[in-house]
Amino acid sequence: MQESTVEVHGYAVRTLEAGTGPTILYLSGFGGLAWSPLLEQLSQNHRVVATEHPGFGRSQIPEWMMGIGDLALFYLDLAETLDLEEAHMAGHAVGGWIAAELAVRNTARLKSLTLLAPAGVVVPNVSIADLFLIPTDELLRRQVHDPAAPASAEWLKQQAAVEIDVVLQNRAALARIGWSPRLHDPQLPYWLHRIDVPTLLVWGDDDQLVPVACSQPYVDAIAGIELMRMPKTGHALQAERPAEVAARMRAFIAGTRK
Repeated sequence: MQESTVEVHGYAVRTLEAGTGPTILYLSGFGGLAWSPLLEQLSQNHRVVATEHPGFGRSQIPEWMMGIGDLALFYLDLAETLDLEEAHMAGHAVGGWIAAELAVRNTARLKSLTLLAPAGVVVPNVSIADLFLIPTDELLRRQVHDPAAPASAEWLKQQAAVEIDVVLQNRAALARIGWSPRLHDPQLPYWLHRIDVPTLLVWGDDDQLVPVACSQPYVDAIAGIELMRMPKTGHALQAERPAEVAARMRAFIAGTRK
């Protein structure tokens, strides 16, 4: 895995990249950029490019970033800068939200879309957990189905070691795009039908941050969408079930080449 930066219209974004083959552009979740077990699995037969969202990590929040739509447009520019063609875009949590917002705007450079427990959409009587009020240690614990499971315990250990200034910066950036309304876009469900590339939706049945019930608007609106529900899995499915998720993504991506 190699770390580098890509400049997009004067803004430098940090990227992690590994592997060869069809390109997967991966947009990370609430916790920011990290090379997860899922990305390691995918990089065995794909070129994986993972990005750090503007304002996250140790970067400054750009003046132009006022909402989720700004990040969708930024990533459209990033795809153009990287000269991506027929890329497979994937996003987890807030990254999935950004990916969906991008896809309702323009899929010209996309071959497929994979959404992993995306934020962005709520349903009646079901809401996304308020990440701004939950203490950090509880927020981490609530992301996994079984904190004692070896994969989950290792992931929790790694997340707990992230420096507090990075954690706070990530929350500040997340607040810029998801403070009000909390972590969703009321307009997004009306436009999901515009997503016109093959779409895979993956969700843990025990997701305590973005409940699996929030999958229904995606299923109802996106033509031909495939839904993979994972039992005994929480929000951090990229860490809890990397092999299973990677295998499903590989099969899905392979199917789009027909």
